[in-house]
Amino acid sequence: MIPSMTASLEHFVNTCSPEPCVSYSEVYGIVRRAMAFESAAHQILGIHETSPSRVVILEQSYDRLSGLSVSQDALFRQALDCTQHGLFRAAHVMAWAGFIDYVECRLGSDGFAKVKMARPNWTCTSVEELRETYPEYQVLETARAMGLCTKTEGKALQGLLNKRNECAHPSPSDPSLDETLGYVSELLRRLAVLQTRSYP
Repeated sequence: MIPSMTASLEHFVNTCSPEPCVSYSEVYGIVRRAMAFESAAHQILGIHETSPSRVVILEQSYDRLSGLSVSQDALFRQALDCTQHGLFRAAHVMAWAGFIDYVECRLGSDGFAKVKMARPNWTCTSVEELRETYPEYQVLETARAMGLCTKTEGKALQGLLNKRNECAHPSPSDPSLDETLGYVSELLRRLAVLQTRSYP
């Protein structure tokens, strides 16, 4: 159990009642069972199409990912928060931001040496300069040229970028919970694949 929660439980048992009617271990047991119930409820409700519990199941999948920077982690967590609160367009934008940040950082992990060999006209020396100078579709094409993704994967990533663009700009796009969960889930899956690729 989280240390601050343990301290709060001890404080509750020791100070909230002149004569405690329950012991710390009893309160601890109740809280532990409540947390287990919540987890089981999300698993059961997560199979229903319109259930927000599906976001919790996606969060559990996300928690299995590692190797993300603090900012990438924050962006993906914000995407999950947006999904949970019904802000589906924003969720698309935030999830894409986390994904493309990962790709850009991977391309720059060798100081852009391989990028400059494949794209001699590119003069970027930092991830920030890459972002400001080259559009994301060119970054994806470069990732493909560097072997970070295959041609087929590159086309799929271009499609995900297009979906993000629809959500980020005025358009009739109005993604549903299902579409948003699918989008975020696909980005997480593709990110996990990219993490297995050696680069540089």
